[in-house]
Amino acid sequence: MNSEGKEWSQVKTKNELTKIRSKYIVQMIFEKMQLKAKLDFLKCNKEMQKCFNINIYNYKDYHEKYTTIEIEIIPSQKEEIKFINILGDKRYYHIYFNNNKEEIQRAYLKKEDKVTTIKVIIDHQIISFSGLFMGCQCIKTINFIKFYRNNITNMSWMFYNCSSLKEINFNNFNTDNVKNMSGMFDGCTLLKELDLSKFNTYNVTNMKVMFSWCSSLEKINVSNFNTNNVTNMSFMFNECTSLKELNLSNFNTNNVKDMESMFFECLKLKKLNISNFNTNKVTNIKNMFMKCSKLEELNISNCSQETKQKIEREYNLLLLNNN
Repeated sequence: MNSEGKEWSQVKTKNELTKIRSKYIVQMIFEKMQLKAKLDFLKCNKEMQKCFNINIYNYKDYHEKYTTIEIEIIPSQKEEIKFINILGDKRYYHIYFNNNKEEIQRAYLKKEDKVTTIKVIIDHQIISFSGLFMGCQCIKTINFIKFYRNNITNMSWMFYNCSSLKEINFNNFNTDNVKNMSGMFDGCTLLKELDLSKFNTYNVTNMKVMFSWCSSLEKINVSNFNTNNVTNMSFMFNECTSLKELNLSNFNTNNVKDMESMFFECLKLKKLNISNFNTNKVTNIKNMFMKCSKLEELNISNCSQETKQKIEREYNLLLLNNN
């Protein structure tokens, strides 16, 4: 054992830990600490806060951010099936069945399991939620109880093909630094309503296929979406066959390049006002309104002349304020 290894084995207090010069060794020790010891150590050590890219304003605030996310999941009773995808290192996931305080070391249900509720706590080291619940067809409800995180940058395909999912509670949810939401709800065929009014989408660049195949979706609140930096909206509402109304008045499409099949087969949509859409950078509108069989009124007054001409040629629609 080298000298630093000896130091590691002999560390008993946070004061001794601060004397170790190697940040790598300190990180290894830090990972093995209990939560309270980690918090105490970081609270009094600004150098290590910098090392771990953590800014502590007060003890309670940091504690909430570090213990990060609690997710309650109510799965259906089926054969052995996964309920979450472990992304990155397994040790950063803490899973509890029902109200049991004993941690479970697996991400799937066995046939003999009598589980109705699962609680998952995910540590701050996981910075991407891409595919977190992808293909988890046993989930009925997801409730985000605590979400003080602001280091998540990727939520693409997060709920992809959660075909039994009926409800998601986003009351506590932070999307401040998310850049990719492509395919986020794709294939959630039983979701009837989505309230995303608290989503901060300022940094999002990709919304491709975001709600595609949400065939039961009747209501969706995207009225507060900031889409200033979005470049791809292709297939965004594709196959939303139950959607009757859609308020996109707050959408900024100045940087969007791709709108292919954006509203493809929105069978129940009768009116659509996208007069605020700027399509000057859009290069692809193929099948944008294809199979929108009930769409009678379409306001595209602010679209480019080229876009208007393409839409006029391809669709027999009443174009409002088309100057």
